[in-house]
Amino acid sequence: MFEVEEWLHSRIGLNFRSGLGRMQRAVDLLGNPERTYPIIHVTGTNGKGSTIAFMRELFVAHGKKVGTFTSPHIISIHDRICINGQPIAEEDFVRIANQVKEMEKTLLETHDQLSFFELLTLIALLYFKEQGVDLVLLEVGIGGLLDTTNVVTGEIAVITSIGLDHQETLGDSLEEIAEQKAGIFKAGKKAVIAKLAPEAELVCQKRARELAVELYQAGRDFTLNAGDFSSKLASFSQLEIGLEGAYQQENAALALETFLLFIASRGERVEEELVRQALKETHWAGRLERIRPQIYLDGAHNLPALTRLVEFIQGKIQQGYQARILFGALKRKDYQGMLGYLSEQLPQVELKVTGFDYQGSLEESDVSGYKLVDSYRDFISEFEENANDQDLLFVTGSLYFISEVRASLVGSDEIS
Repeated sequence: MFEVEEWLHSRIGLNFRSGLGRMQRAVDLLGNPERTYPIIHVTGTNGKGSTIAFMRELFVAHGKKVGTFTSPHIISIHDRICINGQPIAEEDFVRIANQVKEMEKTLLETHDQLSFFELLTLIALLYFKEQGVDLVLLEVGIGGLLDTTNVVTGEIAVITSIGLDHQETLGDSLEEIAEQKAGIFKAGKKAVIAKLAPEAELVCQKRARELAVELYQAGRDFTLNAGDFSSKLASFSQLEIGLEGAYQQENAALALETFLLFIASRGERVEEELVRQALKETHWAGRLERIRPQIYLDGAHNLPALTRLVEFIQGKIQQGYQARILFGALKRKDYQGMLGYLSEQLPQVELKVTGFDYQGSLEESDVSGYKLVDSYRDFISEFEENANDQDLLFVTGSLYFISEVRASLVGSDEIS
C-alpha cells in the first residue's frame, strides 16, 4: 500500500485541469468501464456529498448495489470509493491501482502523466465494473465541463447549488460557474437542479434546451417543505431528514426527485416506508456532524456553505444555547472573508482560529485581529471539561481541518 500511496501522492498538483484528452484515452485503454453501469453525475458548489448520501440510502434501501465516488475523504483515501457505504478494501485498491499503473505505460506514449484525481477516478470506475454495481453516484471534482469525471455520460445530471468558489478555475460570476456546472448535461438525458439564482438558472435552462435534456427544477417540478415532498412522480408527508440543518431539506428533495426519476425510468416500484427509513437514517461525516453531544463538525469551506452554518447556529442561539466557533482553513481560500462574515453575523459568538497539520494552513501572521489557538486538541479538551448543557462548539473551515479534528475525536464517545 505504501508504494501505491507514494505513487499517487507524487501526482498531487500535476497536470491539473489540462483538458479531457488524456483521461478519455485512459478510459479507452481500460476498456471503458464507465459504460458498464448507469451513472448519476453530481456537481454543485456545496451539498454534493450530502445529496449523494441521501441517494445512496434510498437506492440501497430498495435493494440496489450502489457505487459512490466522492471527495475529499474525511478519514481514509479509501472512503472516496465505496459500495453501499463500505470503502474499497486495501487489497482491492492496491491491485486496481497497479492495473492503472500498467495501463499508464501505454498512455505515456502519447500523453502526459495522469494527475492524482485522474488516477483515483480510474481506480473507482474499474472497481465498480469489477464489483458489478447496479449504478454509480459520481461526484465531480471541480466544476463540471472540464472536470476529470466528465468523460462519463450520466443518465441524470444533478446540480446541488451554484455559488462563488474556485473562481480562479471556474470564473468570477455565477453565470460563468453555471456554464461549467451545466457542462455535465448530456444530450437526450435528464437533469435535476436545485433552486438557483436566476442568472444561474437561465444558463442551465439554455444548456438543457440546446441538448434536448429533460430538466427538473426544485420549486417548479418538486418541493420539500417542512417534511412534505411533492412531485409529479410521488408525494410524501412528514418525512424526517437524518442530516441537521434546514438546507438539508433541499439536498434531500434533490436526492429524492433524482431517485424517483431513475426508478421510474426502469419501471420499478418505490416503497414509501423504505423512503422514510432511508432519509431518516442518512449520515455524512464532517458536514454539520454531531460528533459528540456538544460538538459539531462542519466543513463549511466557502462563503455559501458558511451562510448555511450561520443560519443553523443562529437557530441554536434562539433556542438558548451558547455557541463557540473554532475555525481552521487553508491560506489559498478566502479565509479573511469567511472570518469577517462569521464576526459580522455572529457578533456575540466567541470565534477562535487555529492551525492544523497540513501544508498551507493558517498561521499567526495570517490572522491578525483574531484569537489564535496554538493547539486545537487542547482547546477542544478544555471545552469538554468545562462545558455545561447549553454550551455548543462548532468546528469549521477546511475539510482537511475537519478530517484531522475528526480523526482526533473519533472514539468511544462518538455519536454514530
